[in-house]
Amino acid sequence: MKKILLYEYLSADGCVNECVAAELRMQGRAMRDAVASDLARSGHIALTCVAGHDEVHEAADTSRAIEWCSAPFAISPARFIAETRRYDAVWVIAPETGGVLSALCEAVGPDRWIGCDAAAVRIASSKRRTARYLALAGIATPRAWSVDAPLDAACNASAWVVKPDDGAGAVDTRVFHDYRMAEYVFLRRAAAQERVTLEEWITGDAFSLSLLCTRGHAELLSVNRQHIGVRDGQLAYEGVTANAIPLSSEMAGTCRSLAARVARALPGLAGFVGIDFVWHRERGPVVIEVNPRVTCAYPALAGSVESNIAASIVAQHFDLDNDFNRRRYAA
Repeated sequence: MKKILLYEYLSADGCVNECVAAELRMQGRAMRDAVASDLARSGHIALTCVAGHDEVHEAADTSRAIEWCSAPFAISPARFIAETRRYDAVWVIAPETGGVLSALCEAVGPDRWIGCDAAAVRIASSKRRTARYLALAGIATPRAWSVDAPLDAACNASAWVVKPDDGAGAVDTRVFHDYRMAEYVFLRRAAAQERVTLEEWITGDAFSLSLLCTRGHAELLSVNRQHIGVRDGQLAYEGVTANAIPLSSEMAGTCRSLAARVARALPGLAGFVGIDFVWHRERGPVVIEVNPRVTCAYPALAGSVESNIAASIVAQHFDLDNDFNRRRYAA
């Protein structure tokens, strides 16, 4: 029986000194609980979850298959994670913002880290860096501003987006129909030492892919529809509908090919991975970002598929690839 620690950064008060919207904390808790439920029902994992200070007693009563511990008060998340040596592996769910996911990956170390390797996390934590890697593989991404090639109205974009280069959840993401205003805001935020990017707005329907990745390969779990709104120029994430497109459809076939190309371009992707993209009428799927971690699609997806996604990822991490172990961990 493998001892696993599940740590979700937002619900475990890892951002205690930051102002985080209650909605984001709820999303973090939902992802944690869905993964924990899958791991607990496998019956072959000794699972410990980290709970926030306001929920530890409530969480402790939810399942006898899960041991709950309270988030640390006096030490940083990275130090707390680094000192959890009694666990065979650590599964972290955290945003890329501010290098949080990368720092926790480094603290755990490659042998015990469940998920994408440090290089893949570092690349995917930057939208501009991700776009460069994908462009080398011939994968469509939004055209973005750079010092050598500033954007201008000649790009024929209907709008422009200014957003954190390492952001998540549409936080601080603004849409402009005037390029000059977009560039002004972008340069002002960059001058304030903010890691920010300016890119064209891609017109079309917003989707995401949920993948199970390993060693340069990707299994398409679902094609999800993303609900994105724009209110007074502010982009807003309004939820996701899992399995919105049948896996037997022609569109899913194109998505499966896209997933395979992304996995080859970023061979360090492992475990659960999300790809956000917009289906453009002429260009087809345009990748907006790659999420090297569990995403908000997981809770909805976990309840709609027969296989145990989280347990399969643990089996993959420990190379439990024979038929006996596949049967054990698919329970």
